[in-house]
Amino acid sequence: MTSFKIPESVLVVIHTPALEVLLIERADQPGFWQSVTGSLDALDEPLAQTAAREVMEETGISAQPEDFRDWALANVYEIYPVWRHRYAPGVTRNTEHVFSLCVPPGTPVTLSPREHSAWQWLPWREAADRCFSPSNAEAVLMLPKFAA
Repeated sequence: MTSFKIPESVLVVIHTPALEVLLIERADQPGFWQSVTGSLDALDEPLAQTAAREVMEETGISAQPEDFRDWALANVYEIYPVWRHRYAPGVTRNTEHVFSLCVPPGTPVTLSPREHSAWQWLPWREAADRCFSPSNAEAVLMLPKFAA
């Protein structure tokens, strides 16, 4: 039996107090830079728990669910065709819930090599320009409002 991804996910904008944003490059799509993203593991998994799990899996940064700021913002978007095989047949849209996590400057990053190949800290405007996903770029551009 194939296990399909749940079409509900989190987007976590990790940043420093100076609004430097952590971006990670997808291993399966070189040149595709993004914030941490990931789907729920179960329909009843709390979103902040998903955020904490995904941040740990993708960056090695340990944080508790209460450390995340829930922006109470959800984007519904068309799943890129290259990744639709991960979802049940007929599923074409995903709901993405936006969170942020403020970390101290110099926070160590340890990537999951099967998912990401590089990381960088960028000032928020530059980070937004580098994001391949429009919803990710939009979230980064909103960071000053939610980090205040």
